[in-house]
Amino acid sequence: MTLAGFLAHSTLAAARDLNRTAAVIATEQEVITTLFALRRQLGIANNNLNQTAKALHLGVAPEGLDDTIAAVLRTVEDIHQVTTRMINPEGTRTA
Repeated sequence: MTLAGFLAHSTLAAARDLNRTAAVIATEQEVITTLFALRRQLGIANNNLNQTAKALHLGVAPEGLDDTIAAVLRTVEDIHQVTTRMINPEGTRTA
């Protein structure tokens, strides 16, 4: 399923659920917005890593490699936090 298809399917399914509160919907919108921002960050990091790999294959030490790695690690941590909130939205510990 494409990302657009998933979002359309999810939106229609959510619209049919009359028991959802405005707070739940707002939280889901925040999560979706955050995921799209993280997707964009990963795209940028992917581009930087591809350029780094190309430079390394040519025997050139690329500039900003540490910054690129740090950006990827920050994005991974952000994704972890978002997915944890999705799995456990109340913030309670799972056994």
